[in-house]
Amino acid sequence: MHIRFAGLALVSLALGACQGSGGEGAVTAENAQVYDGIANDELLRFGGNEPFWGGQVVSGRLTYATPENSDGVTIAVTRFAGMNGLGFSGELEGKRFDMVVTPGECSDTMADRTYPFTITLSIADDVRTGCGWTDAQPFTGDENP
Repeated sequence: MHIRFAGLALVSLALGACQGSGGEGAVTAENAQVYDGIANDELLRFGGNEPFWGGQVVSGRLTYATPENSDGVTIAVTRFAGMNGLGFSGELEGKRFDMVVTPGECSDTMADRTYPFTITLSIADDVRTGCGWTDAQPFTGDENP
């Protein structure tokens, strides 16, 4: 999936604080809670296909890999906890890098697995979607498809 979209706007939209404009169920300063489903020191793995990409992030360090660079590139990222997930921002080879992690069932369409997180990744203007998991919140399905 390739869409032109500013990375910062991607993080803002995906993790936005407003769920309504008042009334019951509206998010207010009094009831807003930041997402805490993945600890800062918990390893989050992620990946997607078409094109294939993946990596992991933990404690402010993110490794991004592709078939052309299977060892990956490790970058420093800033973590942002929103109301419906996490954002990670940094710079990858001179390009803005933003990744949004939201809880929710995800399928990679290739491995007959179900993952607990949806990943939206933006490198400059290239936006990709994929799935993520942790040891505490693993994928379900075949370990070695």
